[in-house]
Amino acid sequence: MKASHVSKMQRVVIKIGSALLTNDGRGLDHGAMALWVDQLVGLRDRGIELVLVSSGAVAEGMVRLGMSKRPHHVHELQAAAAVGQMGLIQAWESAFQRHGLHTAQVLLTHDDLSDRKRYLNGRSTLRTLVDFGVIPIVNENDTVVTDEIRFGDNDTLGALVANLVEADGLVILTDQDGLYDADPRANKGAALISESLASNADLDAMVAGGSGVLGRGGMYTKLRAARLAARSGAMTVIVGGRIENVLSRLFAGESLGTVLLPDQGRQVARKQWLAGHLQTKGQLFLDDGAVAVITGKGRSLLPVGVKQVCGQFRRGEMVSCLSLEGKEVARGLVNYNSSDVTVILGKSTDEIEVLLGFVNEPELIHRDNMVMI
Repeated sequence: MKASHVSKMQRVVIKIGSALLTNDGRGLDHGAMALWVDQLVGLRDRGIELVLVSSGAVAEGMVRLGMSKRPHHVHELQAAAAVGQMGLIQAWESAFQRHGLHTAQVLLTHDDLSDRKRYLNGRSTLRTLVDFGVIPIVNENDTVVTDEIRFGDNDTLGALVANLVEADGLVILTDQDGLYDADPRANKGAALISESLASNADLDAMVAGGSGVLGRGGMYTKLRAARLAARSGAMTVIVGGRIENVLSRLFAGESLGTVLLPDQGRQVARKQWLAGHLQTKGQLFLDDGAVAVITGKGRSLLPVGVKQVCGQFRRGEMVSCLSLEGKEVARGLVNYNSSDVTVILGKSTDEIEVLLGFVNEPELIHRDNMVMI
């Protein structure tokens, strides 16, 4: 059962922790990075879309600045992140260039992913990079954000990026082989948990404990990340990054690490999140044809089907879609603000750029961002 879950993933976020990347604090492990890149390129050649979330900037900066212990002062952490980010991205770029591939540095904060407009911009950028064949290297923007260098930062970020790009799964490479029913460092009889629902409350008692010198989360934040990813229907795999050919073997169907499954499928989970967690900011009144295609055929909403717009809203906010009689038929995240919708309503997609001078998306609301009422 477990092997089939992983082998079916087509869009994946891979998160690699600091202890692995920096060889437990002895500077970036370029040899290990090259081996992971070889495997990532193999997955990409199979048609799997990849986004890499990379820790290691602070740890690499500590080495470059001669720090023996992780600093506690925020300004020192930020300085270490700024210095280390240079080496980290250079190392990834060099490793992927051996295969003729380009990388892109993407620095995010939680604010980028909580603001709906910036959320959509980030999603569009990452998807475009993948379409261009570029490997996005994502990290937190530690240098300028005071509350992001904290417990479990990149585990959480990996889950948020999985939600952002609507990934099938999140793979967390760590310095343990997976999630155990007890701390394997203190209990030789600890058993590896092969598979579980991420929501399983019994897991909480199993992940209590500290983290390493470089990382800030331990298994608790990985479980928390798995539950966050599960909200949009993504599974999470927690697996040892030092296992030989770990990624190639994992995606070939071999049973490795711990698979934490969502309670619901990706689209169902996302639709429920849209329906239950966002307030509507405006209304779009649709003609009968538009109502028919979005309710009966599951299609996206195009500007041509909109007759009237009410309220003020920004790109990325939730709006209600109503029939001309005023019956709400759907809700969704709109790709244009209210003033722009007023200009393009009733027009064909081909006219958007002429009327606005730009095109965010060809659809007013994409069907993946819409839920029927």
